[in-house]
Amino acid sequence: MKSEESVGTQLADKAAEKPEKTLGRKRDHTRDAKILEATIDILAEAGFDGMTMDMVAARAKAGKATVYRRWSSKTELVRDALTWMNRNHLELDVLPDTGTLRNDLLALLKPQSIEEGERKLRVLAGLGSFFSQNSESIKGEIFEPWAVVNRELMQRAIGRGEISARADIEMACQVITSMASYRGLVQHKTFDKHFYTSLIDGVVLPALKNPLTSPNETE
Repeated sequence: MKSEESVGTQLADKAAEKPEKTLGRKRDHTRDAKILEATIDILAEAGFDGMTMDMVAARAKAGKATVYRRWSSKTELVRDALTWMNRNHLELDVLPDTGTLRNDLLALLKPQSIEEGERKLRVLAGLGSFFSQNSESIKGEIFEPWAVVNRELMQRAIGRGEISARADIEMACQVITSMASYRGLVQHKTFDKHFYTSLIDGVVLPALKNPLTSPNETE
């Protein structure tokens, strides 16, 4: 009869001989979009406080283990879903080059249907405790990719002499993302192309083209 020690040694040796099988299957990234889409749908219907990970898994037709392997908590999942929703509303993968900053900025905003706009409003209105506890991440992680692209477009406009080299680019980027956040989270209105055009023409471009002179420069 084999000792417990020798049996344990044999099992350890067998496990060492098959390391690849213990790693599990590679992550299927095609499932991510379906899970994030399901999260947005449920947020629009039940809000953050009424949403559960089980509800998301069922809507996405995914196992609970699949969801939890990707996102360890509801907060983490919702944060990624909001970022995904925002990116779907913006064209951030290809930098537009229309020849003018105005048209470049406007080209970033994808057209959306009335249904998509209304769903986004329901999602934002239903964030509840998530927004109060994660307001900084909403401003940073969700809107920062948009701000990064805006900065690049504005720097390019400075390079071709379209706007002043003294333009406060950071302020302009903050105005755009802050107004997008305020429009949806506070006013419960869509950040549509009509509103965005008014913001660009009435606030952003005038500020970039005619920056205020600092007191030190007037001396």
